[in-house]
Amino acid sequence: MVKDQEKIKKYINIAKGQLDGITKMIDEDRYCLDVSDQLMATRSLLKKTNNLILKNHIDSCVRNAIKDGDEEKLDEVIKALEKQI
Repeated sequence: MVKDQEKIKKYINIAKGQLDGITKMIDEDRYCLDVSDQLMATRSLLKKTNNLILKNHIDSCVRNAIKDGDEEKLDEVIKALEKQI
């Protein structure tokens, strides 16, 4: 994850800002579908962030595990990917 750490932190900070904005929209009793749109945008950003984290994990930890014959790491990543579905 070190490779994309700054990008990941940037995405997380953007998501925090989006959530703060959504909270404000709720406090202001904004139109439900506008709130929903913002929630979906935040969800999309978090999914993108998670995919980047998983990609980095596969590129580093899993790649090394394959070289070392560590079946446990492969099982871990399979479980993580199953959660995505």
